Amino acid sequence: MNKDYIQTGRTNQKLETRDKILKSAQYFLKKGKTFNLEDVAKKSKVSRATVYRYYSNVEILTTEASLDINTLDSAAILEKYQDKGLQERILGVQDYFNTLSLDNEPLFRRYLSAVIVPSTPKSVRGARRIKALHLALEQENLPTQEKKDLANLLTLFMGIEPLIVTKDVANLNDKESRRILKWGLELILKAYLTD
Repeated sequence: MNKDYIQTGRTNQKLETRDKILKSAQYFLKKGKTFNLEDVAKKSKVSRATVYRYYSNVEILTTEASLDINTLDSAAILEKYQDKGLQERILGVQDYFNTLSLDNEPLFRRYLSAVIVPSTPKSVRGARRIKALHLALEQENLPTQEKKDLANLLTLFMGIEPLIVTKDVANLNDKESRRILKWGLELILKAYLTD
């Protein structure tokens, strides 16, 4: 998804359009049908140019749509932590996204390999993590910029990117990776909460 395009103009409308495009691609995926960006444009009732603004190729769209099928929205992730403290809410978000990443590791790696190339427009990855973290921090009495900075910092400990580092660089297995990322997050939260 092209970050620069999303961040200009009517953001909510653009996110709704992106969601329509993803849902249309998921329709084809669930039916087991092959499709191209033009098919998705027709199904989502947007122009082909609009689809291309969001997704530069069908592989990126297919992979993101596949991942999106398996991902809960932020409110659903935090539902069981609504009466918990900040640390439990944040650790719950981390556990959800690290479990999701490990359960779908080949698909996440394929998605990253498609979007992290110089020839594709800059895309937003991990937007669900940020949204979930903002929701987890919502009830905290913090300045807006501090909430934003804290959410951005906490993303370093969840999702496929830190798992790739722990597994590929540090040679840790899944269990060790989860443990070290949880410990890192706990250290950050401990320092933050005692400040």
